[in-house]
Parts: sequence; C-alpha cells; structure tokens
Amino acid sequence: MSHPAPSISHIGFLTPGNYPDEDPLVGLEQTLQLLEHGELTGFDSAWVRQRHLEPGISSASAFLAAATQRTRHIELGTAVIPIGYESPYRLAEDLATVDVLSRERLNIGLSAGRPLHADLIGPLAFDGDWENHDFSHQRVLRFADNLRGAYVGDQHTVIKTPFGPQRPRLQPYAKGLIDRIWYGGGSLRSAEWAGRNGFNLLIGNVTTGEETDDFFVAQSRQLDAYRASGGDARRVALGRVIVPFDSADAVTRKRYTDYAAGRYERTLSPQGERRTLFARDLVGTSDEILERLYADPILPYVSEFRLELPYEFHDEEYRQILHDFVTKIAPELGWTAAPLWRRSAS
Repeated sequence: MSHPAPSISHIGFLTPGNYPDEDPLVGLEQTLQLLEHGELTGFDSAWVRQRHLEPGISSASAFLAAATQRTRHIELGTAVIPIGYESPYRLAEDLATVDVLSRERLNIGLSAGRPLHADLIGPLAFDGDWENHDFSHQRVLRFADNLRGAYVGDQHTVIKTPFGPQRPRLQPYAKGLIDRIWYGGGSLRSAEWAGRNGFNLLIGNVTTGEETDDFFVAQSRQLDAYRASGGDARRVALGRVIVPFDSADAVTRKRYTDYAAGRYERTLSPQGERRTLFARDLVGTSDEILERLYADPILPYVSEFRLELPYEFHDEEYRQILHDFVTKIAPELGWTAAPLWRRSAS
C-alpha cells in the first residue's frame, strides 16, 4: 500500500541527558553542548526527557533555564514532565520563567496519570495520604489555567508590593506559552482528550494496543481521534528512534546493530497488562532508513518530526547520528534547513 509523500517542515531531536552517577556535571554539560550543536546543525527544536531516580535530567525546567543561555534560536522542549509529581502552580511559575529567558522558545510536554516509581517517590513528594493524590488530567488543566494570565481573586483584589498595589496573577506572564503545551498521547482516550482541550500532541515509538496488535494501526486511530476531537489546527510531532550509521566506523555500526537486535523481540507482540506496543528502531544506512520511513503510514500526516536518541549511547555517537540525519535523511523528507546566518547569528 502506497502512502502520500512526507512533507516535514520542522525537525527536532530528543535526548536523554545521561550522566555518570559519580560526576553529573560531565553529562549535563555534554547535553547542553549537544543542544548548542543541534542549533548550529540546523535542527528546529531540541527536547529533553525528564526522569526521576535515574542518572538523567530530573528537573527539565532547571536544565532548560541553563539551555536558554547557551542557545539563541532553537526551540526547547520537555518530553515529558509527569505532572503527578508537580504543583500545577509552581511548575507554571518555573516554566513561564524559562520561556521568558528563552524569548518565547519553550515547548512544554506533559503527561498525566500515576507517574513512574510512585511507590518510591510518593512518600517523599507528598504529605499525608499520597495514594489518593490527584493524578488525573485535571492537573494538566489546572497548570494550563495558571499560564493564561488570569488575575487571582475578583476585580477588587489587590496585593501590596514594593511597586505599589497590584492586581495579583502568576508572574512572569509568558504570553503565548499556553499555545505551546504538548500532551504525550499514547491511547485513544489521551489523544481525544488532548484534542478536545486544545493541546498539541506528542506521539512516539511507544503506544497502547487497543483492539489491535499492530502498532501503526493503533497510532493511526489515535491521530484520527485527536483531530476529530478538535486537534485539527494544532501541532503534532511524530517521534521515532533513528540510528543512521553512514559516517560511523565498523565497530560503531556493530554496536548500533546489536542495540537494535536486542530490542527487536519486544516489537513482535503487545507487552504487559497495558498491551504496550513498540515500533521497531530504524538502524542502518540512510537509504535503508528512508525506505522504512516512506512506508510509515503516520509520517505523511504530520509536518513535525522528532528524532529520538537512544539512552545507551555516547556523546560522539549522538553527534554522528544528528549529522547523518540532518544531512542525509531530513532533506529527503521535505525538510529545508534555516539559513546559516540565522543559526550562527549572535
């Protein structure tokens, strides 16, 4: 079955932000430099994972605040922040500050539901009966409401400040940030909810199998549900794990191939009680990867593509993967790099 040709106008990459447990600064600094490198290479956006209890980025807002001072044009994103551990008000303050520092380049990816490691982190993060804590979509809606800039209290409510009486609202007010909230969708329910509430949609190489064992059928249905429920005018970013090895040496090529082989079995059937489906990693030459991308039934229906970097690789390997992708793969998907002066302007 043939599909329409892809027409990608925006490319990003998602990095895990790993670091050695005994020296976090090394990895965090390398990740900041990777974001700088991605900007100069021509990527339109750079996203970081937020992970807890692992040697990775545990605070996307703190890390991206630093990234705002190391980059100038590239969009910055969180993919994703599990909002169950967060205060919707305090998180809104933090991310509004990051957006102001970035000059309106921030994208906020969120997920709801009971977050990973809740049994371990719950007693540390919450007071009282954390088992009955609200982990629902309502926390995302409360977060979004805090970003809208509405005044707190009624029209007569004022607070005393060093600058005189003021009507109170969340500060700083980051105009436009409300339109750059993304929801990490992985089920029909979450995709429909994101569309109905006007959020952008992040979809990737992991999803839920609902009445199908076929990854692409499941994801196509979710995308249809999102757009049918109000997401037609919103942004959708598709993520895939892609590891081209055109410019890699023989040892590195074998490492990449072994990595993919070790993850292949999980793609053959739904995993666990939630029937999780995994897409195959795209590893090989750029021509081999393009052949498989052209067969991806989701790709022609999105204009933004996110290259997901594997967890287990090293900084020089990430740079090689970004180089091969941006020079050999992205242009064949319809993408055109921004002018060099825009990427290198100071």
